[in-house]
Amino acid sequence: MDSFDPDGNGAPQDSLPPPPPVPSNVTPIKAESEPVKKKVARVPMERRGLGSKGQKISLLTNHFKVNVGSVDGHFFHYSVSLSYEDGRPVDGKGVGRKVIDTVHETYRSELAGKDFAYDGEKSLFTIGSLPSNKLEFTVVLEDVTSNRNNGNASPDGHDSSNDVDRKRLRRQYQSKTFRVEISFAAKIPMQAIQNALRGQESENSQEALRVLDIILRQHAAKQGCLLVRQSFFHNNPNNFTDIGGGVLGCRGFHSSFRTTQGGLSLNIDVSTTMIIRPGPVVDFLLANQNARDPGSLDWNKAKRTLKNLRIKVSPSNQEYKITGLSDQFCEDQLFSLKQKSMKNENGEAEMVEMTVYDYFVNHRNIQLRYSAKMPCINVGKPKRPTYIPIELCSLVSLQRYTKALSTLQRASLVEKSRQKPQERMSVLSNALKSSNYGAEPMLRSCGVSISSNFTQVEGRVLPTPRLKVGNGEDFFPRNGRWNFNNKKLVDPARIERWAVVNFSARCDLNSLVRDLIRCGEMKGIRIDPPFHVFEERNQNRRSPPVARVESMFEEIKSKLPGAPQFLLCLLPERKNSDLYGPWKRKNLTEFGIITQCLAPTRINDQYLTNLLLKINAKLGGLNSMLAVEHTPSIPIVSKVPTVILGMDVSHGSPGHSDVPSIAAVVSSRQWPSISRYRASVRTQSPKLEMIDSLFKGVSEKEDEGIMREVLLDFYTSSGKRKPDQIIIFRDGVSESQFNQVLNIELDQIIEACKFLDESWNPKFLVIVAQKNHHTKFFQQGSPDNVPPGTVIDNKICHPKNNDFYLCAHAGMIGTTRPTHYHVLLDQVGFSADDLQELVHSLSYVYQKSTTAISVGK
Repeated sequence: MDSFDPDGNGAPQDSLPPPPPVPSNVTPIKAESEPVKKKVARVPMERRGLGSKGQKISLLTNHFKVNVGSVDGHFFHYSVSLSYEDGRPVDGKGVGRKVIDTVHETYRSELAGKDFAYDGEKSLFTIGSLPSNKLEFTVVLEDVTSNRNNGNASPDGHDSSNDVDRKRLRRQYQSKTFRVEISFAAKIPMQAIQNALRGQESENSQEALRVLDIILRQHAAKQGCLLVRQSFFHNNPNNFTDIGGGVLGCRGFHSSFRTTQGGLSLNIDVSTTMIIRPGPVVDFLLANQNARDPGSLDWNKAKRTLKNLRIKVSPSNQEYKITGLSDQFCEDQLFSLKQKSMKNENGEAEMVEMTVYDYFVNHRNIQLRYSAKMPCINVGKPKRPTYIPIELCSLVSLQRYTKALSTLQRASLVEKSRQKPQERMSVLSNALKSSNYGAEPMLRSCGVSISSNFTQVEGRVLPTPRLKVGNGEDFFPRNGRWNFNNKKLVDPARIERWAVVNFSARCDLNSLVRDLIRCGEMKGIRIDPPFHVFEERNQNRRSPPVARVESMFEEIKSKLPGAPQFLLCLLPERKNSDLYGPWKRKNLTEFGIITQCLAPTRINDQYLTNLLLKINAKLGGLNSMLAVEHTPSIPIVSKVPTVILGMDVSHGSPGHSDVPSIAAVVSSRQWPSISRYRASVRTQSPKLEMIDSLFKGVSEKEDEGIMREVLLDFYTSSGKRKPDQIIIFRDGVSESQFNQVLNIELDQIIEACKFLDESWNPKFLVIVAQKNHHTKFFQQGSPDNVPPGTVIDNKICHPKNNDFYLCAHAGMIGTTRPTHYHVLLDQVGFSADDLQELVHSLSYVYQKSTTAISVGK
């Protein structure tokens, strides 16, 4: 086959003529392909100016000024590799710090006397370089907490009951040898911190601040604290509070460095985590399962709860990690014991089978009062168990409880961790003093000094928005609160087809219905008599919650002529009713029926009015509105069709990592109103924070995304107008995810707009609202919280980016937590004052509440 025949069919090919010769004095021009236009990534916008509206107020904040003396030096970043003698990598938590501390003590001269900042895992930092770019060390740790036995040993690691202490000293598995490799990774100039303060953020500046935060973590670790990210918890029982179920709330402190307009600051705040109640294992299990006595414990549940928790064993006081429970009770669980006093025909020690109970009582002479009829704690491996009677085991302190809290536990934790502003300030001042950061050698080496005074900032109290109620009446909320006494609703719903469902709650139903209709009439809501009152049958009261709901629904379907407009449901428990979830799921997901639940304890007109506000909002009515939207005269928003979105993602509770996350978007409708909203909900992959269903093109002509729903609803409800401005409030994202909001979520929204109309180019305003931060504000010389409407956009805000803090609500209990707003993009062109007033006003449009809420939208 000829080589010029690419098709391989033997057919003759027309060959091209050869190219003309290139003259010697000519250099051929290289043909370049047209460059691909690279999409420019959006980044958070810079601040355009500060606000000026409102009454000025002097405040203090829990930021403490930091001076950095050394700016010419460098942090050196080293990678740390830890392995055992046989080359296996070290994966145990907590071991790394012990190993690195031993390296620091043992090889101080080889390390040129340098101090370390170690993150506990794979990164280590020094000020100035180590003598070499690669260093290797071998260290031995006396590892008293890992009591590995040889499979033939007795349950607590002893060969027999004699010579206990002598043999404990002799056991080779008590010590472990580690190999440590420290390799140069990067050099970080300290000047980067000063650059960040001037608004020139870079990877270096983030790394330099990370080094300072790691120094704080290491400082706390050396004091024996439990570390949870940048929060530290001391083992002090005065900081513990019992919240039920064998769980304690543990109060500690958050501590992190922040770059602000006023320079570098240390943000210190009170922090709370949950820990397992230390002490006897049985006491914890009784509390955890709410059991009366050990005989009623569920041991399968106990096994799951105890796995991987650490215990101390008496009388040896050694520490172990729980790997499981024995299959049989202590008095029945057998194991093999090597008896040196008994030799077989080969002269080897005999193996004797005995129970764990018999061994401890008769061989060790340890009295056991209640372990006989309980499983043993296993601290060995599945194939080489090591059993210890449960009453000899105590849970050690500062072990995090990471499972989801019950409703009652959560309520107890919130109630017990509240602190009034003055109390919180006092606690924070004492925390800073007791931390003794001035003695931290690494901080001293880089010239860091921390002020002991709260930073003073200037805030402004924005004027309270005026509201409209029924009959065009105006009224001004006072201190962020209002009520509907002697007032009618703006747009009351009509309730015609409805019924009452009573799940065995004790209540005079006739009086309840009569009073509800009367209160509705006072608010302008016309309520017809209910079609039927459904009482739960006595025989169903002890059934499981789902079965009780199913039975009730069968009765409802048999007696009602069609789907009701609304169901009023009475629950027997005031809090934490296990009927609530199944009832809501049945109504909303299967039938689309609107329901309102109540637990009738003390019912009066105020209670019924609040109930009617919720019912009216659910049925599409409007309770109140802003006076400026009635006019309409909201700056920028009232002039051009504008849709306001609120977006958030909720994730499964701890321990349920496989539960799909729920993405939700609420959107304003009926422009120029900004008080009416609709909701769209989608499921997405577990733990995925970015919403992936804003645009969902399933074909060239079909989009099943959330934004299509939102935009079409706005169009049909707003006089067939498309929004020229889209204002997006995004909740629940951290600063590291801002670029994803701007470049992933916003791209989807733009794509959804283009899918509907290629020529449509709305302007966007993107704002992130953060509640999960640690900045608090205090009034100077006053025990009260800051007044509602307080805004701060200076000194402790970002050196360059456009952010501000707003306390829209009245903090009635505890210390007010401000919302931190980050304006990522503003194509609309809001002034600082107009934007801050808009966000403040949106805190007054939540229809189910008669108070300003903490987050607008």
